[in-house]
Amino acid sequence: MKNAKATSVAIVGLLLVLANSALVAESVKCNPVELISCLPAFVSPKPPSLHCCSKLKEKLPCYCTYIKDPALAKYINNPEGEKVMKVCRLPSPKCPVTL
Repeated sequence: MKNAKATSVAIVGLLLVLANSALVAESVKCNPVELISCLPAFVSPKPPSLHCCSKLKEKLPCYCTYIKDPALAKYINNPEGEKVMKVCRLPSPKCPVTL
């Protein structure tokens, strides 16, 4: 009985975390046009501007949405994209795998 109660509590906790993550992503407008100032940093060795880093930080909850879009993923999933995230001191979000 204790295991069932602990499992139920763990599941409820996980659901609350997932729901909160979804609310955060919904509260941020995931409009990639707002990241236009970052384009030079994603396509060339030019470092990202402070404005770019600020916008990327603001849009971090949108990262997994952007990565699913082939038109945007090509900028994110490359060495320049990794460099931009590192220079801006942003973590690489862990996106859920969809089957």
